[in-house]
Amino acid sequence: MSKELCYVIDQISREKGISREVLIETLCSALLSATRRKFSGRTNIDLLIDPKTCDIDAFEIKNIVATVTNKDEEISLEDARKITPDALEGETINIPLDLHDFSRMAAQTAKQVIFQKVREAEREVIYNEFKDKVGQIVSGVVMRKERGIYFLNLGKTEALLPVKETLPNESLKRGDNVRVYIDEVKVTSKGPVILVTRTSPQFVASLFSMEVPEINDGLVVIHNIVREPGERTKLAVYSKNPSIDPVGACVGMKGTRVQSIVRELRGERIDIVPWTEDPRQLVSRALSPAAVDRIGINEETKTAMVVVNDLQLSLAIGKKGQNVRLAMKLTGWDIDIMSETEYSKIRIEEADKTFSSPSTDG
Repeated sequence: MSKELCYVIDQISREKGISREVLIETLCSALLSATRRKFSGRTNIDLLIDPKTCDIDAFEIKNIVATVTNKDEEISLEDARKITPDALEGETINIPLDLHDFSRMAAQTAKQVIFQKVREAEREVIYNEFKDKVGQIVSGVVMRKERGIYFLNLGKTEALLPVKETLPNESLKRGDNVRVYIDEVKVTSKGPVILVTRTSPQFVASLFSMEVPEINDGLVVIHNIVREPGERTKLAVYSKNPSIDPVGACVGMKGTRVQSIVRELRGERIDIVPWTEDPRQLVSRALSPAAVDRIGINEETKTAMVVVNDLQLSLAIGKKGQNVRLAMKLTGWDIDIMSETEYSKIRIEEADKTFSSPSTDG
């Protein structure tokens, strides 16, 4: 039994990544509970497992007394000295239990209880591993879809990818390999739950960190990133090294770096702008790909009035206001946009008012 037990413990330790000490402690606790049940729940029963040989020793602890009144918990001095010659009254003595048929009980207990305890330990190992991966990208294989949730195989465990956290019109199939961003790891009664997403702006930021060595090394920094999943992402970047062009680093030679990310995002448009402390330049750049003709700002209210060429107006505003909406999120400024024609009309009206004002002279 000892050799078999050691083999099982070693095998589980290797396969599940759980230390031998934890497994032995778990098994010892389980066997102790089973042994005490066998002896009517007596709490003076104890049990030890040798960590090297896996030998199991069970014994009952009795008080040495002059007169026995409770034979389950007490032993006479005379009988105690038959076991330990130098025993003294008032001490306790460990009396080995008859382990006849104990091997069968140990095997059953190991089968019924240890794997339950192992699952708990395994869950803890998984939680400890993945809680440190929150904010990272991992690859998973789609296993199935249930109730609006994709279940992804991450190797040791599963991750949950809600359909609402996938890109619009993205339909994943069983066996698809997909990259996801670990958003949260929660502890539940059924074990750790790993929640992942493909819609978070930080998913795109992490993709850039993977594709752009300068970002990964901290030479280029993403100051801010905003996103409408499946449609457009805007990010403002700056370089800590004057010799490195932050936008060029993100785009890559002939656009290879950014195109790799665009493919991962199923064609989502990406605008990369250099960050600046100058609000005029920042707002102007944030409205990319539209070109700005004029811009006026109010620093107290953090509002900006932007004038663009008539042909650029729809581009500056974007589909359903998307471009200007993202530009405002990226910069933190409220932006109003008008065409050159509208601006000229307002200027003319203001000029007319000035010239048509009645004279106050004489």
